[in-house]
Formats: sequence, structure tokens, C-alpha cells
Amino acid sequence: MDNAQITIDNGQGTIDNSQLSIVNSPLVPPGYKQTEVGVIPKDWEVKPFHGLFDISGGYSASRAQLSSEGYCYLHYGDIHKSTSTFIDAQSEYQDIPKLDIPLTHISPASLLHDGDVVFVDASEDDEGASKHIVVVNKDDIPFVSGLHTIVLKSKSDILDHKYRRYCFQTRNVKHQFRYYAVGTKVIGISKTNIAKLLLPIPTLAEQEAIAAALSDADALIEALEQLIAKKRQVKQGAMQELLTGKRRLPGFSGEWTVRTLGSLGRFRGGNGFPTAFQGAVEGDYPFFKVSDMNNEGNSTFMTTSNNWVSESTRQQINANIFPRDTIVFAKIGAAIFLERKRILLQDSCLDNNMMGYVLDPGMAHCRFMHYLFQITELGKLVAATALPALNGKDIAALSYSFPSLKEQTAIAAILSDMDAEITALEAK
Repeated sequence: MDNAQITIDNGQGTIDNSQLSIVNSPLVPPGYKQTEVGVIPKDWEVKPFHGLFDISGGYSASRAQLSSEGYCYLHYGDIHKSTSTFIDAQSEYQDIPKLDIPLTHISPASLLHDGDVVFVDASEDDEGASKHIVVVNKDDIPFVSGLHTIVLKSKSDILDHKYRRYCFQTRNVKHQFRYYAVGTKVIGISKTNIAKLLLPIPTLAEQEAIAAALSDADALIEALEQLIAKKRQVKQGAMQELLTGKRRLPGFSGEWTVRTLGSLGRFRGGNGFPTAFQGAVEGDYPFFKVSDMNNEGNSTFMTTSNNWVSESTRQQINANIFPRDTIVFAKIGAAIFLERKRILLQDSCLDNNMMGYVLDPGMAHCRFMHYLFQITELGKLVAATALPALNGKDIAALSYSFPSLKEQTAIAAILSDMDAEITALEAK
């Protein structure tokens, strides 16, 4: 195929190969060819979904109709929530919701067999519009495709079953989904439009090799995730023992002293942050809001802020300065129950939905106190009002047993090493 422009009628006008392709260069490398979906190897094919699959809808039943009795039922919400590329009807049988209805009420096209691909037809965003899952059902267990699903059943053996777990996740396919998706608040795609999508297809032998390589990568990721979960459990156990004195580190002895949090520092609320002063990307102080705790890199220390203020602005709005090593958390709203506690790395300002615990110098080790806050459920102290809120006096009254500053430092170092190991595994 040459590099001439290619157009496709999608029923809403035409799109050309520059709109569909993620690679559209006039310089085609040797051994490759230009196609409707971009540059691909010469021995690959491009086929529309309607040539590969029979496409139909699922059986509509609400979440309220599902229970633990009946036949396996694949609800579109469960596809959205899944982090896997497939669902195994046998190994996951106990966890799959059930619909108690005679199979005679279900169209054969909505019954899922081994290798079927199920897409959602509705999503809240563009990314979710292409969400799908491949069915593993070698024992042919009755399995109903449900509400807001589109079922693709193969017309031939041109696609390897394991390859299907990956081939619909490419940027090229996602781009096509985004093009055909319609809607504003809810993004939808129809069976008619899915039928028009184009899929580049390697030889069967190459499909098997690709699927094997990606399956190995999945296995490595799963093993790392299991290891991370185990390390987190070990750390949680260590925190419970070390922070309460149930287990002592070598070289330390002696009684711990009972102190209230209020005797070691002060709890202060943040300040109002007028909209007119928000949005600056530089200044003398970061002005943190609750949402900043979601920023990448802010899982322990507050390193990035969406808002900054100058010293003159800070004085104008009368915002308090919270010093380095202040422990900060949400004080108003549902965010309290997320139990997120962070540490400031520099003098900062906080908005009035946050609170800071400012330690008195030399009274306690910051990291030790931060770990202690991690095993303290502030949500249990929420005032019984319409809007959840924390009172600094209530938190200040909490009492704990504290070791010497030297032992606090040693405990914090052990737990910090555990955190560093977990972070390294997550990065891997």
C-alpha cells in the first residue's frame, strides 16, 4: 500500500489515516508498510472488527438484582473496576456476582464462552470507553454478559486467545475508540461503531510470542505487587510493635513516659485562601490545599504545591506560617477519613481545610511522630455534625507512651528503611 491518503466513512463524515494513525510518516522503514492504522510490518494484516467478530449486546439486569445465587453475571461496572486483562470463570467463580434467572431467558449471544471479548458501552471518560475484558471459560460455565456490555465472539481462529488480552489496549485502538465515542457526561460507543474499528494483526506465531512476552511481564508485576503487599504488612506489624514499646530495639531499655500530644507541640488550623490569590506557580511559600496531598511525590513529604504566595500576599491575607517538619492533615470534610498525614519540607501555608501539628523543638522526633500518626485514626475523633470536622483540642488530649529522643530516632530510621524498600519495589 502506498502513502496515499486513506479515508474511512464512519457515518458522521470521514476520517483519514492521519486521524487514526499513531505513526503516519512518509518514510516507511524497509520491511514495513503504510496502512489505515499507520506503519506496520509487511506480514501483518489490518481487519475491521466486523470481519473478526460477531457483535451483540448483553442481558440487562441492575446491580440490585445480583446476589450469590444463580449464574455468573458480568456487570459493566465490574469491567471498569477490574485491573486484569481477563476474567477466569472457574478460578474466580466465587467472586463473580450471580443472576438468578433461567438460562432460557438469555440470548445465546449474551452467554460468554472461552475467548469472548466484552467491552463496556458506557463510561464516564474517554479512557474508560475502550475498557474491556477477555473471558477465560474452558469448562463452559454458564456466564451471562450483562448491563451496558458489548460482546465480541470470534468468527475464526485468526486471533490467539492470550493475544486478545493485549491487542485492544494499544494507543491506536484507544484512539479509534475516542474518535467514535459520543456523549458529554457519559461517554458511549455503539455496536455499530465498534464494528468499524480496525485492528492490526500479526501472524499467529508472532501473536503467540507477543502474548508470551507480555504474560511474563504481567507475572513479574503480579509477583512484585504481592511482595510489596507483604512488605507493607511487615511494616504495619513493625509499626504497631515498635511505636508502642511491645518490641524494643537492641541497646535500648528503660521505661517509656506517658505524654499527651499537646505537651509536645501545638495544633493549628490553616487560613482562608481567597480565589484571587490562587494559581501562582512560584513565590516565597507553597500554599497547600487538601488536594495537594494527591500530587505525585507527596505521599510522605509535601514536595509539590499547586499554589504559591509571596510574603506580601501572605501578610495581606494574614496566613499563618507552618515550619518545616510540621505534620499536616485534613481537618474538614470526607478527606479526614482517608487518614492521610504528610510532613512539610519547608516553611509553608495551609488552607482552612487543613490542620498542622507543629512540634516544639527538641521534644520529639518528627518522623517518629509521623509514624505514630499513621497508626492513629483521626476519623474516630470527628465531631458529630453535618460536616465532618476535627478539633485540635481533642487531638492534643490523646496520650501515648514515648521513649527517649534517641530511641525515637532509631525507631524512625528502621521504619524509614522499610519505606525506602517498598518505594524501590514500587518504582521497579
